[in-house]
Amino acid sequence: QVQLVESGGGLVQAGGSLRLSCAASGRTISGYGMGWFRQAPGKEREFVAAISFSGVRTFYVDSVKGRFTISRDNTKNTVYLQINSLEPEDTAVYYCAAKISGAGTLAGGTGFSSWGQGTQVTVSS
Repeated sequence: QVQLVESGGGLVQAGGSLRLSCAASGRTISGYGMGWFRQAPGKEREFVAAISFSGVRTFYVDSVKGRFTISRDNTKNTVYLQINSLEPEDTAVYYCAAKISGAGTLAGGTGFSSWGQGTQVTVSS
């Protein structure tokens, strides 16, 4: 079982930046695809970005392409999400997740089975 803990969220003005971190414990995540999701108030959780186990392949939802960058450091068992040019519409709880099974696809944001507790990102206009 892998435990995931997100951090780095906060209150930021529109146009600002944040770097979210997802620290894993319990087992190494170096063999797993990892992803970031978000859930805004009153909305369903949506896929944001994913990264392959090696970090070579990355995937993004269209609305964040060019502004968000997912990365990972397997030596630190940590995944990151750099968020630039924040918009009020980015306000949400951001969750990190691990794709441990072979089900689903990274590009589609499906098949993720281990989740963190989330970190709040609030963007003021």
